[in-house]
Amino acid sequence: MTQRLLIDTDPGVDDALAILMAHAHPRCRIEALTITAGNVGLGHTLANALKLCEIAGIDAPVFPGAPVPLVAIPEDAAYVHGRDGFGDTDLPPAARRPEAEHAALAMLRLSHAHPGELTFVMLGPLTNLALALSLDPDLPERVPRLVVMGGAVTGRGNTRLPVEFNTGFDPEAARIVFERWPRFELVDWEATLRHGLAHEQCDLWFAADHELARFYDAISRQTRAWSAGLRGPEWHSADALAMAQVLEPECALETVDRALTVELAGEHARGMTVVDWLSRTGRPANARILMSYDRDRFEHLVRAAVGTA
Repeated sequence: MTQRLLIDTDPGVDDALAILMAHAHPRCRIEALTITAGNVGLGHTLANALKLCEIAGIDAPVFPGAPVPLVAIPEDAAYVHGRDGFGDTDLPPAARRPEAEHAALAMLRLSHAHPGELTFVMLGPLTNLALALSLDPDLPERVPRLVVMGGAVTGRGNTRLPVEFNTGFDPEAARIVFERWPRFELVDWEATLRHGLAHEQCDLWFAADHELARFYDAISRQTRAWSAGLRGPEWHSADALAMAQVLEPECALETVDRALTVELAGEHARGMTVVDWLSRTGRPANARILMSYDRDRFEHLVRAAVGTA
């Protein structure tokens, strides 16, 4: 059975790899890309999504979404992804154009057009989905599966000490989604750290004689060099791991169900993912948190994305 995906994304190098993974998978169809600001500004993330679709032959519509978070405007991640989000490769703009409809409205319309059929995959800040939920709180009734890349479930973040980038970029949006969506799957930054990809392997995969491998090598070279200098022999692709969980959840080796929310106050804790690990609050578990995923299968999905599996 084909899994139909609506992917909300802020491309971004790791977003691009995740989208290529979905496009390459034989049991998956990308129905739409909804775009938000995050890794870089919306002008760049939208342009990158269109270019990726053009290069990979992805025929899904691309909907522009929120250019800013709900409340505060934080720093982006251009220092990781490059000023343009694609490693400052200065690719020529895509010929295709985005849709006129706003991403949040597209989410609602498509959920009505395909009730019970779509998986929502959230690879960036949750602003678009929070807007859609605010317009229609019944949205979860029409979307059977939500997978979120975000959070740091024991406070080992990748921005400020306890905060992961996506939740920290728009904490209010994350709080809305996590508290209004009854059940979702979470792939957090700490799981990403446990599933690093060896730089030496990545260098070989992306050096293959394949158009997508050459493209991905070009846009990711800068961020992989940055990662090697900071984190050592492994490269970490959070969105790729989240997409592996979307595509083949049966390859998850361990998950745990817990109640989860996002802290909105505090000098150090704003945007922190708060998990009720010991079930003390009495709140129902709303998050299925990925702890471990089959490494061989993860690597196969990454290789397939760039034509080297």
